[in-house]
Amino acid sequence: MSILVTPDTKVLIQGITGSFGARHAKLSLEYGTKVVAGVTPGKGGQLFEGIVPIFDTVEQAVRETGATVSAIFVPPPFAADAIVEGVDAGLDLVVAITEGIPVIDMMKVKLSMKGSKTRLIGPNCPGLVTPGTGKDSHGGCRIGIAPGYIHKKGNIGVVSRSGTLTYEAVWQLTTRGYGQSTCVGIGGDPINGTSHTDILKMFNEDPETEAIIMIGEIGGTGEEEAAAWAAANCKKPIAAFIAGATAPEGRRMGHAGAIVSGGQGTAAGKIAALRAAGIAVAETPTDMADTLIERIKNG
Repeated sequence: MSILVTPDTKVLIQGITGSFGARHAKLSLEYGTKVVAGVTPGKGGQLFEGIVPIFDTVEQAVRETGATVSAIFVPPPFAADAIVEGVDAGLDLVVAITEGIPVIDMMKVKLSMKGSKTRLIGPNCPGLVTPGTGKDSHGGCRIGIAPGYIHKKGNIGVVSRSGTLTYEAVWQLTTRGYGQSTCVGIGGDPINGTSHTDILKMFNEDPETEAIIMIGEIGGTGEEEAAAWAAANCKKPIAAFIAGATAPEGRRMGHAGAIVSGGQGTAAGKIAALRAAGIAVAETPTDMADTLIERIKNG
């Protein structure tokens, strides 16, 4: 099984005719993702790659194709409106890949989503992958920018604030013969739609996810909250890694949300919370998969 998306999920792509969106839409199609629609205002009626119909609005795309999930490749000034359009159309899931959306815009998005059924992943995230069973795990569902070929169908869930560390963890697992159920990049912005804890809950409830890798970084308290929840509720083996141990206080490192201020959000504090919850913590990013494998073997 998997969480959030399956190989049968119908996906639409907002911004499918832009260079970035088009490139990754094509890669998702090649992976076997059911990309059933694109949305670019003013280009309705055209076809992407000769097979995917393009619509002017998300509402039209949903009505005509039955899409339930959107990937957003829309420039930052317009991305918040694109998210809200997906919410208004009643999508189950919106995955915002766009980086650099103003914080004030995301505050408005969060307010507008109250009471809706739509879940948001991101923004500033690599998206998610549920691997398939074909060659190089093709035939799965790839939404976003993750390299599909590194994934392998299996039973390890991966959740991360960092895109590149997500790929590193996945590749380590795959090369050691451990496949993944679903891999989710939740993004590194200070205001996002889905937390580590949200994803841990889903993995915990998924009968075929047997173990989890959780990757965090400095800034915020999401990892500590996830650790507290896992200690009380999750019996599945978890290994974690926290990036940014050497970052100077007060300086943003990479992601907009990766900033230590007032002594909160430090790597040391997060690592202590994880270990107190019984979660194995990798010392370096090269040890993530091996730390989980050792945790699995030791029970």
